[in-house]
Amino acid sequence: MKLAVFIERDGVLNHVRSERQVQITPLSLSEFHLKLDAVLPLRRLQAAGFVVLATTNQPGLSRGYQSRRDLDLMHELMRGKLGLDGILVCPHDETDRCPCRKPKPGLLTEAAFTWHFDLDHSFVISDKWLDADAARQVGCTSLMIRSQWIGQVHHDFVVPSLEAAVEKLLHLHTQQFMLTH
Repeated sequence: MKLAVFIERDGVLNHVRSERQVQITPLSLSEFHLKLDAVLPLRRLQAAGFVVLATTNQPGLSRGYQSRRDLDLMHELMRGKLGLDGILVCPHDETDRCPCRKPKPGLLTEAAFTWHFDLDHSFVISDKWLDADAARQVGCTSLMIRSQWIGQVHHDFVVPSLEAAVEKLLHLHTQQFMLTH
């Protein structure tokens, strides 16, 4: 079985604006600015054998204020610059009651089915409670980057940065490997 690291896109892999305690996701390529300091941590994960996937809720698609073309261009840039193995998108609005819209775990379970992931030994890295809740529902370990959006739901670890999350994850993975071999 393969192991995955699911990483929240907005705020972790790209910059977002914040207005009135809410993150504002970029809607066009001109607003989309990657965090290029993520390249080395992502490469470390891949070198350790993980499949690295970004996850994101993008309700602007179903609401009609974001074009699929713009989103595809942003993700093409993200894959190329950050070297991600894939990007998982939920295009639905909250009212659609979609099983893939985080905090529901549909993106994770669909990826597990498609890629044959062992979710019990996979990880979620995010700065938002939605991802921690999805991780808990499927048995992934959650590593939350300290932010005002991590909330009060269960999260396994809180760390200061993506680099610290990757360091902790690799340490945990090494411990898991030592226990099973």
